[in-house]
Amino acid sequence: MLIVFNKPYGVLCQFTGEGSTLKDYINIPGIYPAGRLDKDSEGLLILTDDGRLQNQLTHPRYGKQKTYWCQVDGLMDHITCGLMQRGIELSDGPASAIRCNVIEPPRVPARNPPVRFRKNIPTSWVEMTLDEGRNRQVRRMTADVGFPTLRLIRVSIGNYQLNNLLPGEYRVIDANRAELCDAKKTQSYRRHVRRR
Repeated sequence: MLIVFNKPYGVLCQFTGEGSTLKDYINIPGIYPAGRLDKDSEGLLILTDDGRLQNQLTHPRYGKQKTYWCQVDGLMDHITCGLMQRGIELSDGPASAIRCNVIEPPRVPARNPPVRFRKNIPTSWVEMTLDEGRNRQVRRMTADVGFPTLRLIRVSIGNYQLNNLLPGEYRVIDANRAELCDAKKTQSYRRHVRRR
């Protein structure tokens, strides 16, 4: 089994612990996250009961590409994106993006709580693709080039896409990685963010 989940902001990528966890959204036994997203990051999280698949999705040797939409503090330009593609030096070694492009603000639900803006400093959005997943790598890369990350949404891992899932919703996929249901039935697998 494989589950594609849109992890909301503030949710821990585990089923136990204090605060908001995966158990608040998914009640299916025997599945585990394939990789992680930080508590303050959003978007695509894959869960599975297949250890082999979990390893293929997370082990660096498989080089699964992960794409993120990143809202940054300031107006990033294509020159800065090019710098991150060529490579920069982080505290744990060199890092580079496979692709980095400035994009129009994507149509995404507002975050709860909202991003804090500075009155006189605009923001911009970049789409960045990596083939590794070091701790807080996207955030560290954008900060290193002078554009701190305000909001980070993972939109794809390999061939798996976030598509139209809203925060807190998930879709179940079968063992052959084919959708179990059509778009109308997908709704029955969804769980919305709980009201607080």
